[in-house]
Amino acid sequence: MYDKDNDDIPLDLTALAKEAMLEKGMLPDFSLQVWQELKKIEKMPLIPADFNALDMRSLLWFSLDNDTSKDLDQLTFAKKLKDKDDKYVIYIAVALVDMLVKKGGAIDAHAAQNTVSIYAPTKMFPMLPEKLSTDLTSLNENEERLALIFEAEIDNDGLILSGRPYVAIVHNKAQLAYNSVSDWLDGKAAAPLKIQQVPGLDAQIKLQDQISSLLENARHQSGALSLETIEPHIVLIDGKPVEIKKESKNRGKELIENFMIVANTISARYADTNKLLSLRRVVTIPERWDKIVEIAAEKGVNLPKTPNAKALQLFLALQKKKDPDSFPDLSLTIVKLLGRGKYTVIAPNGNSGENSSIHFGLGLQNYSHSTAPNRRFPDLLTQRILLSSLYKQRLPYSKEELQSLATHCTKAQEVADKIERRLKKCAQALVISKHIGDEFDAIVTGAGNKGTWVRTFSPPVEGKIIKGEGGLDVGDKIRVKLISTNPRAGHIDFIKD
Repeated sequence: MYDKDNDDIPLDLTALAKEAMLEKGMLPDFSLQVWQELKKIEKMPLIPADFNALDMRSLLWFSLDNDTSKDLDQLTFAKKLKDKDDKYVIYIAVALVDMLVKKGGAIDAHAAQNTVSIYAPTKMFPMLPEKLSTDLTSLNENEERLALIFEAEIDNDGLILSGRPYVAIVHNKAQLAYNSVSDWLDGKAAAPLKIQQVPGLDAQIKLQDQISSLLENARHQSGALSLETIEPHIVLIDGKPVEIKKESKNRGKELIENFMIVANTISARYADTNKLLSLRRVVTIPERWDKIVEIAAEKGVNLPKTPNAKALQLFLALQKKKDPDSFPDLSLTIVKLLGRGKYTVIAPNGNSGENSSIHFGLGLQNYSHSTAPNRRFPDLLTQRILLSSLYKQRLPYSKEELQSLATHCTKAQEVADKIERRLKKCAQALVISKHIGDEFDAIVTGAGNKGTWVRTFSPPVEGKIIKGEGGLDVGDKIRVKLISTNPRAGHIDFIKD
């Protein structure tokens, strides 16, 4: 692969990712202090007697993630209550990272700096050393692990009746992947071999899929938005990007998403009930509701002048039914107009200094990131707070410390997103360079003082309009011509046809 600025210099996307991280204050490599601390960690320590950890190893736990995932943060299990035909209990097991990553250590300091794992096209830069995140603190297949369990009772309407967190020992019976499980559930393929090899696992997954649908329907009735964006997936051969494919939602991803939302809700409710400081992820008021109202009006639907999640969800459901093929494009437009979420601290009295702690897009009043402590620092912070309460220990963070961390985590997440987008664009520019001069159908994804951006439909790449952008706004569908690329800078330039 080559840089268009100098065809003699190979473009190393991994090196480019490191440069981008350093420019933005991220740490691409672990320090000597981290490696020294890591050397002292040989295995998960013995379970303290006062943990009173339940033995739940016999349950049909499984993990469901991307094909290449090695940092397994969650397992799931579900059952139908025998004496209650219309009620279920679901269990989400989350890696107990705090057992090995102690507050104040070198590993913790690195995680606190980056706050997330960075996923570049050719390399993943983990928040935690892989000895931990893909081994000792990962809920790996055929391994026994200590986990934080979020248990919830669900009724036939998909409502959470009750829930609680506690610690247990679990055993992952099968590491499964979204796409193959989804194809099986959709009747497009036979059950993956791992499902066939574990008696009862097929019925367990189908039960979870059924409960997932109940949960999703309940959330949409409460105003959760049914958005379906298309994500570009970079196909690599020998470490080089060669193709860009569309990656959409499927039943496997939706199952995990719905179960994780339950765990994050139980986490927040527990904090409220026990009057704990907590870190919440919120999207309070959409940034450009006026434009969302305008787009709905163009499609014959009148939305309220003030933000209303239920009204927006009804509009989205109608559009998905009327025009499913273009619904991902509408979803992308709405996502851009809603704006970004941020982390905020909720005090025991419920006072956060914010107008509301609601997550607008999920239709939830209480939502705390809890389910990915191997790759997201806010989840590790939440885990520490929950454990301190469960075992009657002193809270690990003051309100001032947590507020400072919330601000840093919000900024770091924005930086990480920008780095990942830039590296994806670099890879996309390499792939699409051979199509300079070609024309594409596209949708406007951004319009402002800094320029106007579009995403082409096939292949799905995002670039800038450098001529003919006048009068364009988010959501407009146009025809564009590719006129230049700069893979090193991640620039893909179009003109409006």
